[in-house]
This record gives sequence, structure tokens and C-alpha cells, in this order.
Amino acid sequence: MDYAFATRCIYGKGRGCTFDRTGAISFPIYQTATYEHPEVGKSMGFDYSRLQNPTRQQAENIVASLEGGVDALAFSTGMAAITAMMELFKPGDHLITDSDLYGGSIRLFNHISKKNGITFSHIDCSTEDVESFVQENTKAVFIETPTNPMMNVIDIRKISEITKRHGLLLIVDNTFMSPYFQTPFELGADIIIHSGTKFLGGHNDTLAGFIVANSHEISEKLRFIIKTTGSGLSPFDSWLIIRGIKTLPLRMEKAQENAKAIVGFLLNEIAVKKVYYPGIPESRGYEICKKQARGFGSMLAFEVESKELALHILKNTELIPFAESLGGTETLLTYPATQTHADVPEEVRLRNGITDKILRLSAGIEDKDDLIADLKQAIRSFRR
Repeated sequence: MDYAFATRCIYGKGRGCTFDRTGAISFPIYQTATYEHPEVGKSMGFDYSRLQNPTRQQAENIVASLEGGVDALAFSTGMAAITAMMELFKPGDHLITDSDLYGGSIRLFNHISKKNGITFSHIDCSTEDVESFVQENTKAVFIETPTNPMMNVIDIRKISEITKRHGLLLIVDNTFMSPYFQTPFELGADIIIHSGTKFLGGHNDTLAGFIVANSHEISEKLRFIIKTTGSGLSPFDSWLIIRGIKTLPLRMEKAQENAKAIVGFLLNEIAVKKVYYPGIPESRGYEICKKQARGFGSMLAFEVESKELALHILKNTELIPFAESLGGTETLLTYPATQTHADVPEEVRLRNGITDKILRLSAGIEDKDDLIADLKQAIRSFRR
């Protein structure tokens, strides 16, 4: 049966655990490193947990089902997933990436991938002509949409038309929207990346990463890489992801509701100079986001009138934590200049709009009036 999205969040492609005979409703945590073999040449389906584990396999099956991929692989962190994905390429290959990416991705590309002989063109994929940057040795285009933290919206279908013309892979980091709001395979992507730490886990209590493949050929290559590098997700963390995904639709709807309310407040706050959120009708990416997604998400950024005010807000919120990360039940405020993008060269940060007056907010599932009241008191208590 072809189950609806909310049902697949709980059961994946089908109910029950074929390995468990107790009738347990909660999928078991198979906390084992190795497995007994009946005899030489025969296996119960699992050999060693670096290769695969039943709990990890269930988490992977659910994520693959939600994204509509042929396979998903669960990694110890989001960065472990992106690092493994880069092993698909070899020295001399060239990738086109968006310039406004999570700082950890930029750090990996600039300090590890370049060392390994891979070259990059970092461009604004939301405004520049991507096709003009394609070279003979170009192998892939890597994007986030919306981008982190400036919330630029990139037309996935438009980019996929370019990649298909040139035989390139299109890799989309779908962390900000989650498969609840956006399914890039339907728009022409070949590989989807997730920091499972964020919306998939959803509770700020575990680290995880996922690569979802849309072809068996890519899946086989990635399975060899994860087996060889040993970066698979642990059984307990896999179970936390399974548990977290069960409430994904409920959390995404509530968090988006809160984000829209916060955006409405910030747009009318005199000390706030600009709000970055794809759900603002006047924003550059509004129409594209409406076309390719089923919502606008719960991530936003805003610029205040001074660095001093930004630091004051971070210090004086009473409810909202000043913390790195996003996508959990708790609303979080982040300062990209010194946190998520601290390792990005200053000239690149400034060119992307990440000044010392920019704050990023991940809306959680608290009462929206409490969140707005907290932001209001933190902003208005600043003495100019």
C-alpha cells in the first residue's frame, strides 16, 4: 500500500519489525557489534554493525521512503554524510557550489576537498548563470535551498535542467525544509543530504546525517564508502532518529506557524532593519518557494540596527536559548558570524550578507506569544 507521508513517518514502507518476535511497538535498539552466522556462507542478513545494523536500517528505510529515494544511508553526523558524499569524486574533478552554505560545508570544501585535488566555483546559484560555470571536468552542483543563513531560494528544477544537459549530479542539502515541506527528487535532484540532527531528530538530543540516493548505482558506491570509512550511525542514535521522525509533520507545522508569527512581529519592529524568510510575499524567493515546496519552513534570519543590539538580544532573551543548531522543539537564536560561519573568510561572509548584525532563528514549538514577548523585551530593553 502507498501510505501517506504522516503514516510513513511512523512505519516507513510497512508496519512491524521482521527481526523481532515480541510484538514490541517501539522498534528495538539492536545494541550489538556483531552477529552469529549459522554456518560458513550463510548469514542472518547482518554480519557486523559497521556494515549494517537493524535499527540503523529501519531509520534509513524511513528516510528513503519520505524522500522517495531508492536508498538512504545514516551517518554519525551531517558533516560525516557530506564528507562521505565527497568520496564520490576524485582529484581533478570540479564542483559548482552555492556561496551561501552552512559554514561546516564551506570548511570541508576549502580545507579538505581542495587538499584532495577537487576544485570549486562558489557562486550565487539563486541569481548567477550556473551553466556558464560548467567546465569539462565539472561533476556536480551542490546547493542548499533555502540557504544557511541568508535564506536564499534556489530553483531546483531549473538547476536540474542544467545538470542533466551536462551529465552532472545535482546534490541538494534539504535540511532546512525537511522532506515534509520539500522533496528534491521530484524536482530533478540526484542526491539529497540531511543533517538528521536537525528536523528529522527534532529534539536537540542526538547527532546524525543522511545521504539519500535516487539511483542504485549511486547507492552501491555510497554503501562501499560507508562500509570502508566506518562512519555509520550508532544503534541508539538511529533509534532516537526513528522516534523523532514520528512527530515530524506535527512539529514542522507548529514550528512554521511560530516562524510566521515571529516574522510578522519582526517586520514591524523599528530596530529590525531586514527580515529574511521565504514566506514574505515581497521576498525574492517567494514565488519559487511556492512552486517547489509545500511550505516556507521555520528558519529565518534578521538584521538589527547595530552589532551592539544583536549582542544585547543574545544576552537578554529569557526564554529563547542562544545556541548553535536548529530544527528542534526549542526555539534557538544563533549568531552566524561567530558560530556556524566562524571559519568562513570574513570577505566571503560579508559578500553573502552575514554581517555582525545578523541573527538566525530556528522556530520551535513553544507558544508563539511567549516567543514574541521574549524577543520584544530583549529588543526594547536595549538603551540606545
